[in-house]
Amino acid sequence: MKKRGIIVSLLLCAVCAFSQSRQASYDAYIEQYAPIAQQQMKEHGIPASITLAQGLLESGAGKSELARNANNHFGIKCTSDWKGEGYSHDDNKKGECFRKYDNPAESFEDHSKFLLRDRYASLFELKPTDYKGWANGLRRCGYATDPQYGPKLIKIIEDYDLAQYDKAGGKTVVRRPANNANNNKKIVKNNGNNKNKKSTKRSTHRHGRHR
Repeated sequence: MKKRGIIVSLLLCAVCAFSQSRQASYDAYIEQYAPIAQQQMKEHGIPASITLAQGLLESGAGKSELARNANNHFGIKCTSDWKGEGYSHDDNKKGECFRKYDNPAESFEDHSKFLLRDRYASLFELKPTDYKGWANGLRRCGYATDPQYGPKLIKIIEDYDLAQYDKAGGKTVVRRPANNANNNKKIVKNNGNNKNKKSTKRSTHRHGRHR
């Protein structure tokens, strides 16, 4: 019994250590990208809490392969109208093409433009502070195939009090979805210091697992 108690204690310590490590990485991510998410909310009307929660979930707080090597924080795949670079990554199929950016800020901007597609038009009828409606609506509109995608986003938002960034961002300019043809042009480069791994050619695959 004593030995079993020691094992249980060690497991609990490991779980606590993992939880603390995760919280630290999430807190650091939020601190770094909250201003960008709030700016996106002002410009496009997408709740900052939703943008941050999606970035945290999709990129593992910026630690995923796509985030590290392609600055892709939202798991958005190449589409037939994507004019930028691509990065090969195994997902539903081997070697699928994901969008590649010069820096994370470009990924956040492209994420906003991606949501301006017609398929997400119903979300813009919601209040920008209605993060629950947005979270569940993203799943219904087909952003993700995971049936628990909405609840996962909501949990992240509530665990890390991300709704505060929806209220602290100032006046929001809500824009309705525009013509898709204008939403996939190459993002203007902010810098030329790209040290990422070699990318692949643009693919015509449409979004799959999450898109």
